[in-house]
Amino acid sequence: MLKFRKEPLVAGMLLALSQTAAAGTEPFFVPLTESATVTVPNSTEEFTAPWIAPAGVTQEILTSLDEVEADANQSVVRVPGLGSGASMFDMIAYDPTGRYLFIPHETGIGAGVSRYDIWNDRMETLFSGDLGGLEGDWSGDWGAFDPATFTPAGTLIMGEEWSGTGRVMEIQNPLAPADRIRVRELDTVANTSHEGLRFSADGKTLYFVDEWNSGAIYKVEFKQANSYKAPGVTYVLVADDYDGDPTLNYNQGNNATAIRTGLATWVPLTNKAGKPLTSINPFRNGPTDNPVTNPDTRGGRGAADEVGATPFGRPEDVEVGRLVNGHEVLYFAATSERTVYSVEEIGEGKAIIRKFASDVETPKNLGFDGTTAEMNSPDNLAQDAHGNIYIIEDAPNGSSTGGDVWFARDVDGDGVAESVDHFLSLRVAGSEATGLIFNPADPYEFVIAVQHPASTNLDGVPGGLGDSVWRFDLEGTAFPTP
Repeated sequence: MLKFRKEPLVAGMLLALSQTAAAGTEPFFVPLTESATVTVPNSTEEFTAPWIAPAGVTQEILTSLDEVEADANQSVVRVPGLGSGASMFDMIAYDPTGRYLFIPHETGIGAGVSRYDIWNDRMETLFSGDLGGLEGDWSGDWGAFDPATFTPAGTLIMGEEWSGTGRVMEIQNPLAPADRIRVRELDTVANTSHEGLRFSADGKTLYFVDEWNSGAIYKVEFKQANSYKAPGVTYVLVADDYDGDPTLNYNQGNNATAIRTGLATWVPLTNKAGKPLTSINPFRNGPTDNPVTNPDTRGGRGAADEVGATPFGRPEDVEVGRLVNGHEVLYFAATSERTVYSVEEIGEGKAIIRKFASDVETPKNLGFDGTTAEMNSPDNLAQDAHGNIYIIEDAPNGSSTGGDVWFARDVDGDGVAESVDHFLSLRVAGSEATGLIFNPADPYEFVIAVQHPASTNLDGVPGGLGDSVWRFDLEGTAFPTP
């Protein structure tokens, strides 16, 4: 049953708070001092408490593959023959009321979106592909839906990452009955390996990335905040002092020493009518591949290289916030670099790129007992009502050591964290944490998914719990009142 606070925030208020918060807070918990030890599949811990958490932080399961598939009145995506990758719960989106969770499925073929009704504890598939991608036919199929975002227009968008053709799809009526769902491709967003999709505070700009070891950072500025089908101007980020080779990986050749921070420029890839300014069409559908060796790869990647876009090491999730000086800021995780960057918008097409948090350069648990954990493979990002950023690792996967969630402490709100504080650690075999997102109707709650655990593979783990969604409550901590 959904818990209601005595004074719950009205729908949308938390979103407004997070987008206008001018600085973060001190940690409201005592940080962990080590990563978790991974347990065996279907362990007691996987069923009851998959995360090690600080005192006062509680966790409870909302739903799982095992629960949904045991109920004839529920449905969820599970693609036959894909083992632990058969469902792949990924980056969850809330509707503004906090009642519904939208779960994209990052399956290689047959990808789709499921909607979970928290109030009624019911999951249903809204749409999924026809598996034609197995034969290379993507006309009725989708692959690897990773990011999902509820838009200012009340629609839901999601993007293809490592499979499919790099499309962004929009559910125009995400709260409708499943048999009335309308889905369309947004051909106004450049084709890349999509991981992060987030809107600016005014709802007119969509930020996104290319999840590639030579991946660029993009934005598209729409004419209206509630219409994404009309063409906008697409830009890519170029550090002004960057003198490397944009076609190479971020650490190859002279990119290894090239400057990729400091003053930067948003260089247009299209004009105001949405027409390409590059010889490569940034909206071309295609596989995720190197444009140097495959001219048919997703168009956004080659177009970015053409204008000299600065490459980063597998840019993944993004968040949009506000610094203490009032400027909007984009955060993005660069998994291969073990770094999260901040990009401060300063107007007139200019920005400032900074290292926000780094495993090597940023202190851990500053002022508390230290931790033996490393910030490996930062993947997902989340933001609370105070503008604090949370960094979620792409781990443990096959490791015996759990993947971690970090609280990035930026109290002065300058876009550079003073510390990363060890918040959670996952101990589920074969899995990774993904989709951490705060409830827009309750600042003390967030949800997070356990993706592709070994227990999803029923051939290896009969009766497995499978992919699952967990709800966390911070009311027992010193989490500040929004």
